[in-house]
Amino acid sequence: MLKNCIFVLIVAFLYLNWGDITKRTNPLPDFSKNHGGKVILYTTSWCGYCAKARKLLKENNVDYFEYDIEKSAEGDRQHKALGKNTIPILLINGEVVVGYNEKLILELIKSMPVNLENIKLTINNGNT
Repeated sequence: MLKNCIFVLIVAFLYLNWGDITKRTNPLPDFSKNHGGKVILYTTSWCGYCAKARKLLKENNVDYFEYDIEKSAEGDRQHKALGKNTIPILLINGEVVVGYNEKLILELIKSMPVNLENIKLTINNGNT
């Protein structure tokens, strides 16, 4: 009886944590490394949610690299390697966002390291 309870608990634990387990044992490729750590956006020209994702990135001044998976063989290959059959897909700071999820996208953008190359510093020394 005790063995059966332990077995059921182990199975339940594995079932409830399967996503985290597979992320750790078989992580998805991080293609953003190929583009200097920029956000990667996989889209098509006709996708309304892709346009919303593109607009959100632009409004938040996020550097991103976009692949139209219908026009780019490399983009299509990477999209398939991610194992998701939907668009848009965003790679942000090593995380995969499937579909348009504004809240999650903004949360991940805020966690991105600051790119000092894109910051313009103006020093005002009191002289005009």
